[in-house]
Amino acid sequence: MNRLFDDVFNRFDSEMPSFVGRASALSGWSWPSIEVNATDNEICVSAELPGMDEKDVELLINEGVLTIRGEKKSGAEDQGRRFSEHRYGRFERSIALPFELKEDRAEASFKNGVLTVVLPKSAKARESAKRIAIISKKDTQH
Repeated sequence: MNRLFDDVFNRFDSEMPSFVGRASALSGWSWPSIEVNATDNEICVSAELPGMDEKDVELLINEGVLTIRGEKKSGAEDQGRRFSEHRYGRFERSIALPFELKEDRAEASFKNGVLTVVLPKSAKARESAKRIAIISKKDTQH
C-alpha cells in the first residue's frame, strides 16, 4: 500500500523520499523528526524544525497528549532570470505521553531549529514506577 502511494505522489515531486510521515504530500515538507526521552522526573520531547522560527510553531497539551503543529514557508526569487519558487507545508504531530504530568509546569525552548519541551512527571507517576530485579539464570534452580 505504501508503495502505491509513493508511486502516485512521487510523480508530483521527485524530491520526496516517502509518503509515510508526510505532512502535506504536495508541498515537499515532511514531518519533523521527534525524539522522546524519559527520566525518573520528567519527559523531554525534541523536534527538529530546520528553517523555522518559534513564531511558526504552536504547542498544546491536553490530557497527556502533546501536540506540535506549525507551518513552514520558504521561497526563492531571481528577478534577473524571472524565476520564482515558493514551498510551504503544514504539519501536526500528537504524542500520547504514558505518564501523569504536571502540565502547568511544562517548559519549551527553541534554539537552532530544535524545539525542546520538558514536561515534569507528577509525584504519582514517579511513585508508580517499580524496579524489577533481574536474576541470573545460573542462580536459579529451573
